[in-house]
Amino acid sequence: MQSSINPQPKLFYGMKKNKILLTLLLLCLPFVAMAQRDTLNVVDWQFSRSNLTPESATKGDGQWKGVRLPHDFLVEQPWVAPAAGEKADNSDVAANVKSRLSARGFKEMGIGWYRHAFSPNPDWKGHRVMLEVGGIMLVGDVYLNGERIGGTEYGYIGFGIDISDKLRYGQENVIVVKADTRNPNNSRWYTGGGLYRDVKFIVTDKSLYFDRHPLYITTTNNDTVHVRATICNYTKAPVGCVVVNIIDANGHSLSKTVNTIKYQRRKKSNEYQLADIPLPNAHLWDLDSPYLYTMTVSLTDTAGRLYDRVSEQFGVRTIEYGPAFGFKLNGRKVLLKGLANHHTLGALGAAAYPRAIEKRIQLLKSFGFNHIRCSHNPYSEDLYRLADKYGMLVVDEAYDKWTTQYGGGREEWTKHWQYDIPEWVQRDRNHPSVVMWSLGNELQQEPNLPFGDWGVTPYRLLRTLLRRYDTTRPTTVAMHPRFRNWETDSLPCDLAMNTDIQAYNYRYMYFPGDGRRFPWMTFYQSEANLTMMGPNFFGMDLAKVIGLAYWGMIDYIGESRGWPVKGWDGGVFNTALRPKPKAWLVKAMFTDKPTVHIGVVDQKGEGTVWNGVEIKTDNMSDHWNRTVGKKYTLYTYTNADEVELFLNGRSLGRKRNATDADHRDQIRWDNIEYEPGTLEAVAYNNGRVVARHKIRTAGEPRKLTFTADKSSWKADGMDLMHVRVAMVDKQGTVCPQADNMLTFSVDGDAEIVAVDNGNIVSDEPFTGNRRSLYRGEALVILRAGTKGGKVVLKATDGHRSGSVRLDYSK
Repeated sequence: MQSSINPQPKLFYGMKKNKILLTLLLLCLPFVAMAQRDTLNVVDWQFSRSNLTPESATKGDGQWKGVRLPHDFLVEQPWVAPAAGEKADNSDVAANVKSRLSARGFKEMGIGWYRHAFSPNPDWKGHRVMLEVGGIMLVGDVYLNGERIGGTEYGYIGFGIDISDKLRYGQENVIVVKADTRNPNNSRWYTGGGLYRDVKFIVTDKSLYFDRHPLYITTTNNDTVHVRATICNYTKAPVGCVVVNIIDANGHSLSKTVNTIKYQRRKKSNEYQLADIPLPNAHLWDLDSPYLYTMTVSLTDTAGRLYDRVSEQFGVRTIEYGPAFGFKLNGRKVLLKGLANHHTLGALGAAAYPRAIEKRIQLLKSFGFNHIRCSHNPYSEDLYRLADKYGMLVVDEAYDKWTTQYGGGREEWTKHWQYDIPEWVQRDRNHPSVVMWSLGNELQQEPNLPFGDWGVTPYRLLRTLLRRYDTTRPTTVAMHPRFRNWETDSLPCDLAMNTDIQAYNYRYMYFPGDGRRFPWMTFYQSEANLTMMGPNFFGMDLAKVIGLAYWGMIDYIGESRGWPVKGWDGGVFNTALRPKPKAWLVKAMFTDKPTVHIGVVDQKGEGTVWNGVEIKTDNMSDHWNRTVGKKYTLYTYTNADEVELFLNGRSLGRKRNATDADHRDQIRWDNIEYEPGTLEAVAYNNGRVVARHKIRTAGEPRKLTFTADKSSWKADGMDLMHVRVAMVDKQGTVCPQADNMLTFSVDGDAEIVAVDNGNIVSDEPFTGNRRSLYRGEALVILRAGTKGGKVVLKATDGHRSGSVRLDYSK
């Protein structure tokens, strides 16, 4: 991977030329031994919310239940309504605290205990055994046989613990994990809680092996691959042999390089440059053709004995930044069309299921998105792997605020960022999807930053450390507000004068003026709000800016603007991933595919009712079951030249699409009197029909229908199947007023892990086997077993029943 950026006057930023640090002495003998690295996922655990200590948890005291990772214990907790006296706390301008638990999804904070008992494989004796933990939310501690062996102060960052010399062979060993969500004010959003990512045993040779995240793969000129590796040597051998093999997407070996290297004395772990490998006519990684190669690196001695082997996927691509064009991918101008969302996954909470992440990426791609900003922390590594696979550009972010309060809350942030940054960068730097590092978010709202200079010194420290591990991408901070300070002038803040990219949240209107005064600046709208969707996109100079990320495009629990709304409800997709009408405005803006979609503005009495009170969470819907005689305002979202509206076949007029930034792609229609039947929007380009959207009045409910999100799934214990259940009339039209309570059951090798309906006001739980319909629909998420066979999902409301068969792939 390669990048370049136009330098600022005081800073130089660019790709460093790699130098050969190794001596190529001789070709090693072909190795014949099997790979010595073994990876085992630790999936099955016991879980308890009892009042325990590490010692009592190790013994198994208290009440326990079986769980399978990934697991979020917080999402399982009941909703906690605010007490009568709770009021909004406006002392922290960044936190949006409407009540004590409003930010954290109205779930009570606390501690969860995990316990895993096992007998070590006797074959592990004499080997190095690492316990790898993807993350513990929000902070956590790990114990082995009652002894604390490690933990985390920032749950979004993983870690590894060498337990080789602590295992007791021939008897039971117990790993205990304490996960602490900390206090409500230790996060501005819902974090989840527990072992929400993978836990693994990694077994290697003990004397010669690759360290954690060992490979650093870069490319130059799209035709040469460079690889460095961190190797640990506890042997007395002065030389070793490394075999680098590049494999194409079809599994064909393209290049094998054999290097003999001299180990540096007195250094047990050291980075070595292994090879500069020609790769002529390389397939480029791009948005529509995200081609991935695999690099396999084997570590042997000069006699051919294999000690360790690691593999990593990578892509060949170039990135470039500059004020005249914004961003280029492989020499071509690309506009980042993205979203900024938290890491949680709707009804699954924080549990990082790869399939749930994949489903979201597929949905976003289908609506024209090409970009994800990881707000405001590193995501599960599966996000980056899947972004590589599907061609999504990622801005990878480390932190929200550089403070102890928002940096875990237990240990001072100034004491653990030195670990966080290398772990984060080394984990993610080989992903071609990652095109920018973001070190923080909206720091100007935090007056207690270290060094008292509004983040400039911490930024320089973090950036300096980051560049020890990657020099191929620019660094930035998402800024809001962008002013130098609160009272004086409107010059960019001091931090904006130091970052490689000028990333402003919401303040795109300052791009032209700041660019004239500081022509070296390159602008990125790191957050854009949905209320100004359209103007904040078309109002930018799209030829010069990097692009934008819309905040909260997918609804999520947490950051509620007030009970009974359980979280952020301003997205264009609800928590069940059902598109709202404005999702088609995004599609019209982000794609050239002819698009048209009707959205009807809901009137009083047509919103969500909770405890007899109407809650206007969504003020627009796309059904045609309305009140006879009432007049409605509606929008047609389109990128076509003009739209004609038909009611029961009768034309209501034809309107042209606006060209100004404030109204483009959204045509408003007022005083449309409702009558039952069919409302249709027909879009035209140059007088030719290019798209249609029709909504129909639904009749009486007749039956339940089931729509699975894919045709088959894998019996791997991790795969998910999302099944949408709908109440429809005799014509198959969804009945939007149906709110029947459904009960679900499963026959076969699968389990229900979550239920949802997209109604963020509901006080129904995401766990269990019951959920009411919302606007006629509900969602059931099933987790695969390991045996396979036939699986049947059933649903009933007590009067109507239905089922669907969900086959495993062979």
